[in-house]
Amino acid sequence: MNPNPQKHINSFLDYLKFQKRYAQHTIVSYEHDMVSFFDFLHFQFNEYEVKSIKPAYVRSWLADLKSNENSSKTINRKISSLKTFFKYLLRQGEIEVSPMTTIVSPKQSKRLPQFVDKRDTETLFSHVEFSDNWTGKTEKIILSILYNTGIRQAELIGLKEDQIDYSKSAIKVLGKGSKERIIPVSIDLLEEIKNYIKLKHEIIETPDTVFMLVRDNGKKLYPKWVYNAVKKYLSMVTTIDKRSPHILRHTFATHLSNNGADLNAIKELLGHSSLAATQIYTHNTIEKLKDIYKKAHPKA
Repeated sequence: MNPNPQKHINSFLDYLKFQKRYAQHTIVSYEHDMVSFFDFLHFQFNEYEVKSIKPAYVRSWLADLKSNENSSKTINRKISSLKTFFKYLLRQGEIEVSPMTTIVSPKQSKRLPQFVDKRDTETLFSHVEFSDNWTGKTEKIILSILYNTGIRQAELIGLKEDQIDYSKSAIKVLGKGSKERIIPVSIDLLEEIKNYIKLKHEIIETPDTVFMLVRDNGKKLYPKWVYNAVKKYLSMVTTIDKRSPHILRHTFATHLSNNGADLNAIKELLGHSSLAATQIYTHNTIEKLKDIYKKAHPKA
């Protein structure tokens, strides 16, 4: 790539990493969007200079993304990336006006988040048999923690032994933007965690002593390992399309909402920065109420 945009991209990525303290996978997404955009500009318009980029160039790129069957959600994410990038360049004095000012994001159809039915979670934790080895013990506890706390996959992997507060029956979680939040946990889960850590130091020859969850070689978990474990066990109890760690986060929030939990409380537990992100879970509650109404009301 021409050194001009690459210089700006590198500076922008450093800003996201060191000032905004974004997670590495988020920074990689931004980088991919920037490189993709400037590659398109070079191919279509032979243009590289950030000061010369026009809204029409951006629209051409978005039209190309649409013609290649990218979803509205994906396109909106890329638009957001560009807006953040050019806003950064404005503050740095590299450009005088952002080419994104007239760019309108496509409308997205609101889809309710999938979640595991309560009966299926009961089956998972009461009837499914986990292997009686270290891998099985680790798989069971990651499912327990994800469902009982609603933490993100990255937060789970980064969970440290000293983040477990036994005296207050709570877990300290370091979320997005290094924001800390406290999540209360049940005595049963706390006991399960306590036994897991004790066994780790007894069974594993050289376990990681900082991070709580480890593989049988004593090393911390990684995303694909967690994803595969969750998918394997959710496939045993549910037929929903998505069976990822994030689905257990949705399940945690939906079950709380369906049982009458306050939306602000769910927001705090999930670590959402705004209530808008949490409101999707009220839709599931409304759907449940409609179903109950139809089944129970004489005039429904």
